[in-house]
Amino acid sequence: MSALLEITGVSKQYPGVLANDNISLSVSAGEVVALLGENGAGKSTLLKAVFGLVKPDSGEIKIGGEPIIFGDTAGIISRGVGMVHQHFQLVPVMTVAENIILGDEPKSGLFINMKAARAEIIALSTRYGLEVDPDAVIEDLPVGMQQRVEILKALRKDVKLLILDEPTAVLTPQEIDELLSVVRNLAKSGVGIVLITHKLHEVMAVADRVVVLRGGKLIGTTSPKETDEAGLAQMMVGRSVVLQVNRTEAKRGGVVLEVKGMQVRDDRKILSVKGVDLALHKGEILGIAGVEGNGQREFVEAICGMRHREAGEVIINGVATKNMDPHGAHEAGISHIPEDREKHGLVSSYSIADNLILNQFDQEPFAKGWIRNLAEISKNAIAMVAKFDIRTPSPSNTASSLSGGNKQKVVVARELSEDLPVLIAAQPTRGVDVGSIEFIHNQLLSARDRGAAVLLVSAELDEILSLSDRIAVMSGGKIVAIVDSKGADRNYIGRLMAGLDK
Repeated sequence: MSALLEITGVSKQYPGVLANDNISLSVSAGEVVALLGENGAGKSTLLKAVFGLVKPDSGEIKIGGEPIIFGDTAGIISRGVGMVHQHFQLVPVMTVAENIILGDEPKSGLFINMKAARAEIIALSTRYGLEVDPDAVIEDLPVGMQQRVEILKALRKDVKLLILDEPTAVLTPQEIDELLSVVRNLAKSGVGIVLITHKLHEVMAVADRVVVLRGGKLIGTTSPKETDEAGLAQMMVGRSVVLQVNRTEAKRGGVVLEVKGMQVRDDRKILSVKGVDLALHKGEILGIAGVEGNGQREFVEAICGMRHREAGEVIINGVATKNMDPHGAHEAGISHIPEDREKHGLVSSYSIADNLILNQFDQEPFAKGWIRNLAEISKNAIAMVAKFDIRTPSPSNTASSLSGGNKQKVVVARELSEDLPVLIAAQPTRGVDVGSIEFIHNQLLSARDRGAAVLLVSAELDEILSLSDRIAVMSGGKIVAIVDSKGADRNYIGRLMAGLDK
């Protein structure tokens, strides 16, 4: 197999951080290479270098045997490098065909030739086994089909090297199986693939080789034939990681949070939560499983005071609440780990110490009136950094200096430090590495065992199955089933998530 991508001795230093330290690797035609590493291991910096977005301090990158020109991203793409991002780069109100040809439209005189575009897309989708309707509007498609559109958009440019960044983050189990099959077929057709994922079972299923980064260094190269998931986790983190959650029997108490007849509209003013009833008990984890876009986000935001509810009640410890703001929800006893830590969980320009007290910045012991107690804020930060294993040189550093996993630990530390009766955790481990996942899972279980009522919302079905005592499946803005987690059938829940079983 000829080398499509050759990275030789690449190093990149940022102030205080050696992001890449003499990294060398290659990807050949028809090969699937999984790139693994903790948050902050150097994966993103390396990929930015491949796309010419970052210039290494030393080393060389070749595509098809020719060195790349740093800063010439368009030229690199024209040489056959494509990337499918974790967050889709699609225009929701446009059709599949319009999205795929956007920026490179076939013309007939001065006009776009949509007939030619449709024919090209149908031929492309047939060739790669990625069947799509070119006339479907993106916002009407399930996320698995949107993922196909993203891949076709890249393949249309005659991609020889395809980088997939967390491609299964929002897919159902069935859609994940389909995508992994597509990856195998693409490799058989000669496309070289770099797969970035935190899901080790996907690596074992589809990778030919596995390259592991840790602390900016290339720790080792292996293959699924030579190791297992536990071995990969140990290579990534540098210690043994417990991949299976050790969940004891829940000691369930009375109802703490009750939702009755909730109706909520999304940002487009469309009703996305359609009369949801739910009861959350003390000392349990109730997981909400569902494909993203089925009302989970709006449901959580309405409970936590971030979105107005059109109708229905939110009752906390027997007391009905009116529409609240986030501060009011916190005062009512709700801790909230938001799904978007960057937008709703942190103030990136504030110090880590200040982010750890955002809910209590005006309360004793951190403040008295208008006077802040800097000594207490620092003391709290030092304790939280140690307790929650937040990797930082100093709590006085800004939150923006942290890796994704450590940002999430700051949010988790803050929300669990007060021991409120209700904890709502939305996508708590999205985009974090196996070591941080293990830590966050243990913190959620500890909160449950202390008596908190925990509502876990996750697009990761494995996470829901391993942590939850009961599972509610949300589809089309409604709770379509509530099942006990004991003996819960993964495929049945996956079908419910996809709206295939009622």
